[in-house]
Amino acid sequence: MPTLQRDGEVFVLDLGADENRFHPDWLASVNAALDEVEAADGPRALVTSATGKFWSNGLDLDWLGSHADQLQQYVIDVHALFARVLTLPVPNVAAIQGHCFAAGAMLALAHDFRVMRADRGFFCLPEADIQIPFTFGMSALIQGRLDKQTAHEAMTTARRYGGSDAAAARIVDAVADEGKVLATAVELVRPLAGKPAATLGTIKSRMYADVITALRDPAGAALG
Repeated sequence: MPTLQRDGEVFVLDLGADENRFHPDWLASVNAALDEVEAADGPRALVTSATGKFWSNGLDLDWLGSHADQLQQYVIDVHALFARVLTLPVPNVAAIQGHCFAAGAMLALAHDFRVMRADRGFFCLPEADIQIPFTFGMSALIQGRLDKQTAHEAMTTARRYGGSDAAAARIVDAVADEGKVLATAVELVRPLAGKPAATLGTIKSRMYADVITALRDPAGAALG
């Protein structure tokens, strides 16, 4: 399960050590950590990291397989997390040390910045191959955070981007060697920790108003 630690002004949220799929309990734990970050006094920033082979593999398809009657609410909750991170009034970076797939990749895109391991791990939106169409909210998020042609390629071809390719496509902002991804992300975000939270949150909310509307519309949460 996710854990939260603090390094001075920088909170480090570790998503976990397995595939870090979006089980409802996992979602609740991440939201509780974000509550703590938002409630903290003084300058603060956030780095979202993970441990092991995966940063996140996205939706918990095994859980959905046995809870099909809860699909709509589940996707609404996932959309709510995307919207929350996208407008988080705290500077934040996704420190992608491993594979970052599907809804996990979308969560990374909701962060302000991304640092990815240079030599191993892929960023991928595999929905075209696994026959799960993007929801309207997911489509809006991806297209709102990536260049138009990059979004088109990533969404329609299910290309797997290594760190260098992801940097060239402007999916990630920096790459780092093994063992330095987290430190690079902390170094990137620490100077931004003093940004006034209310102003930052308002700027993001207005900048991505159309994306937020799509993510918060229950009618746009259909996967089919």
